[in-house]
Amino acid sequence: MTLVHYSMLIIENLIELWNRLTSNLEMLVISSTFILIIITLYFMRKPRKIYLVDFACYKPAPSYKCPKEHCMKVVDKEEVFTEESLEFVRKILEKSGIGQDAYGSNGVLQIPQDLCMAEARKETEMVVFGAVDELLAKTGVKPADIGILVVNSSVFNPQPSLSAMIVNRYKLRGNVLSYNLGGMGCSAGLISIHLAKDLLQVHPNSYALVVSTENATSSWYEGNERSMLITNCLFRVGGVAVLLSNRSFDRRCSKYQLMNSIRTHKGADDKSYNCVMQREDKNDAIGISLSKELVGVAGDALKANITTLGPLVLPLFEQLKFLATLIMKKILKIKIKSYIPDFKLAFEHFCIHPGGRAVLDTVEKSLDLTEWHMEPSRMTLYRFANTSSTSIWYELAYSEAKGRIKKGNRVWQLGFGSGFKCNSVVWRALRSINPANEENPWIDEINDFPVHIPKATPVMY
Repeated sequence: MTLVHYSMLIIENLIELWNRLTSNLEMLVISSTFILIIITLYFMRKPRKIYLVDFACYKPAPSYKCPKEHCMKVVDKEEVFTEESLEFVRKILEKSGIGQDAYGSNGVLQIPQDLCMAEARKETEMVVFGAVDELLAKTGVKPADIGILVVNSSVFNPQPSLSAMIVNRYKLRGNVLSYNLGGMGCSAGLISIHLAKDLLQVHPNSYALVVSTENATSSWYEGNERSMLITNCLFRVGGVAVLLSNRSFDRRCSKYQLMNSIRTHKGADDKSYNCVMQREDKNDAIGISLSKELVGVAGDALKANITTLGPLVLPLFEQLKFLATLIMKKILKIKIKSYIPDFKLAFEHFCIHPGGRAVLDTVEKSLDLTEWHMEPSRMTLYRFANTSSTSIWYELAYSEAKGRIKKGNRVWQLGFGSGFKCNSVVWRALRSINPANEENPWIDEINDFPVHIPKATPVMY
């Protein structure tokens, strides 16, 4: 082979090698780009982790305490209520499970009562600003850092809105995403958490402030229809501010991580829709009517909610037991009792909305819970009464004050509301909560609890 032919052969081999390398390089670039796109799409679609940095429950001054005898005195002095209504109110108060230290609003407590718009606004400002002030002090977060604001108040919805009231007070930034939820009853607080969660999924590196409250002044009923008098007996003043974050570096300073949020709405059923209704009585007095079917409706909504929640939180063998029972009932038509999963295997702590003593009794029986599990709910009903959507947060504060929250513990918050709705939120504790480092409404008196609550406590009036 001549030198020229040999040189040509080398050049051809080099060209062929270069073409192969170039082809492989192109394939490598294409493959790498494809993999990078897949990874990017995965992280873009992956749900952001939501953290509960901290929360603050408002505790009014001692002057706002409303003993049951004073409640009877206020009702009597109104000269609107008949003797039959007064006796009915007294019996409800005696069997309510509410103690003597729950808080009323200034407009309701004074004699004669002042139920005007200005007094209602003062009540809400006192509660909301008190809770938010405490939360900002606890977390050190600046108002300018808050990008999302969700406020819920079922009955009191003035103009401007309550969310605008907070924006004005704390001078939140002009592009804050603010929402005001009304008419959603006692489960609105968990709906607010669910809404904030969804917003945090699409707005990175954000704080969400959730504020829940109710207004005792504007919801007071001045009439003699029994179904509407119950709210006067059960509801009191309360409020909570909750700070959520989707920022990964907030995990180290947060208390809980949001694990699940399940909403159930039974409004398509007429009986469920009408069981809690704000309306006028025959004398045009406005109030909230609670029907006799309320406890049954709540039970049905609870079953629907836990059917969705169960597969997400229960151990596999509990799910299989539930599925087997469902198949035997629905497919094989065997008449057996429905199997209620043991949710004590899924959660260490239960925060059940204290809508009333009967509601707590029903949930305790339905879920086969112990007195220890029900203690936060019953003590909250006793100490603060039904504070609507905020009650479940006073219950969580109770467990924290007792030193029960340990790292890894799971907390189930369960709320019921008009519509009819049943909502669940599940949290996992990121650290153990040391009561010595906490500021919450129970700390100064937690050693006095639990207390024995008799079936009925006479109201000496």
